[in-house]
Amino acid sequence: MEVVVTGRHCEVSDRFREHVSEKLSRLEKHDHRIMRVQVEVELEKNPRQHDRSTKVELTAFSKGPVIRAEAAAEDKMGALDLALDKMQAQMRRAADRRRVHKGRNDHVSVGEALAAMPELEDTSGDEDDVVERKVGPITVTGDGPLVVREKSHAAVPMTLDQALYEMELVGHDFYLYVDKESERPAVVYRRRGYDYGVISLEVD
Repeated sequence: MEVVVTGRHCEVSDRFREHVSEKLSRLEKHDHRIMRVQVEVELEKNPRQHDRSTKVELTAFSKGPVIRAEAAAEDKMGALDLALDKMQAQMRRAADRRRVHKGRNDHVSVGEALAAMPELEDTSGDEDDVVERKVGPITVTGDGPLVVREKSHAAVPMTLDQALYEMELVGHDFYLYVDKESERPAVVYRRRGYDYGVISLEVD
């Protein structure tokens, strides 16, 4: 397994690189297909963030999906340990989910998924007071929402089971994908424990 360590706003010593390689060797027992792990160390110069001044981001590339984890701490060693713990936990959850959900393909209807979500409070005030403004490529009405990041990803149609597996590996509570059977955009999300919900879109 190849380990590549880079630093942003900081120097990375050979001793730390050796320490990283030794620590990351643990990942191979969770996924023997890992070929390369990219480690990025970033130093935050804001003195108010001294307890989280160093961030470590791990990106593992294998024959399967890409796995990411990041953490921040007071020093490089602490941040590395936290990020490594997160990545190992994601790999364990993905393996457990494969065992528990093997052969399952239970879809939750849009109505059931929406019924489980809290109702949104109506905050639409007087229409005469509405102000429009531009935030990036979109027009925002009123006070929000404020878009602070925009991402675009290439989508490969996949089954619900594959989407759940991908969600566990990236460590998120939701995953946006294109359903292989219906060819519709859908979101799978974690509810509690091993319970999941699915919201899909009807495209005219």
